[in-house]
Amino acid sequence: MTAEQLKITPLNALHRELGAKMVPFAGYDMPVQYPLGVMKEHLQVRNAAGLFDVSHMGQIRLRGENIAQALEALMPQDVVGLAVDRQRYGLLTNEQGGIRDDLMFANCGDSFMLVVNAACKDQDYAWLRQNLPESISMEMLSDQGLLALQGPAARQVMTRLAPEAANMVFMDTRSCTVGGIDCWLSCSGYTGEDGFEISVAGADAEQLARLVLAQDEVEFIGLGARDSLRLEAGLCLYGHDMDESTSPVTANLLWAISKVRRPGQVRAGNYPGAEVITQEIAAGTIEKRVLLDVEGRAPVREGVEIVSAQGAMLGRVCSGGFGPSIGRPLVMAYVSTAALAQGDALFASVRGKLLPLTVRTAPFVEQRYYRG
Repeated sequence: MTAEQLKITPLNALHRELGAKMVPFAGYDMPVQYPLGVMKEHLQVRNAAGLFDVSHMGQIRLRGENIAQALEALMPQDVVGLAVDRQRYGLLTNEQGGIRDDLMFANCGDSFMLVVNAACKDQDYAWLRQNLPESISMEMLSDQGLLALQGPAARQVMTRLAPEAANMVFMDTRSCTVGGIDCWLSCSGYTGEDGFEISVAGADAEQLARLVLAQDEVEFIGLGARDSLRLEAGLCLYGHDMDESTSPVTANLLWAISKVRRPGQVRAGNYPGAEVITQEIAAGTIEKRVLLDVEGRAPVREGVEIVSAQGAMLGRVCSGGFGPSIGRPLVMAYVSTAALAQGDALFASVRGKLLPLTVRTAPFVEQRYYRG
């Protein structure tokens, strides 16, 4: 895709004005870093607050009767039980039990709001339109911007600009004004830190961004730091750590399948791929997504093979990089469940060297979502 064919967000001119290095991402011209640099941007979010432009994501508004029931027929989450002004993490599954996309969905009372991945948004929209009742209207909010304010200082910044944000807890949503600009807030994000995502009319996005960036605690953050932040927090990236061929069980996302939708419960199954996923819950899967510590400081990148001491292939890295908060490499990988169960020694095969790996039971950094 040439530069002329890339889509732009409402903040494109502001990114360029502030010296961002721009790269193609999911069909958009996006900032990968600013003059501060990826390492400092990452630590800025962990220690104070960072503002991200995530306007490339798909925002879809659904209206009509019985939306919750219709949506629940398409994913293994509890949609019917979601209270007004609350949001949940969801998975759209296919008939083979694979993941079409992961998303956030919110009950706004008179409507539902979905936020889906940029690279999947057009096909998600088409698939939802095909599978939801005609009585439910759908609108892709393509003129809407989306910003994410993340970090331990995000709450004090947001409260200064919109006092009603003070008492919002993780996964709360609400409409409010920020500096006189109409916005829709969700207490969520993709860094493992407390923070907010702010949906705003594209025409007001730059004014809002400048207002937030004027706060002493805030710096603009690019895609480079976004990736290392989410990896430290153990969060998946669609298209890398899961896809249409990966089930929620294989992806170690069983926690995301609401209890009420699991086998033997009152609203079990009745979503695409339910039979496959039910079988996998009972019998297990051949491999599983895990987080791994690496001995040494050599980076272990996506695609690297994970092997036994004898060199037998046991898995592959789906995301890898360096964690600025912890000062060492990070690895997310799919590994043979048999090898995991047996406690086999695992190694990353990097340029002919075997780097010892240790399976983690928790993210690399503690998730600090505000739950009240």
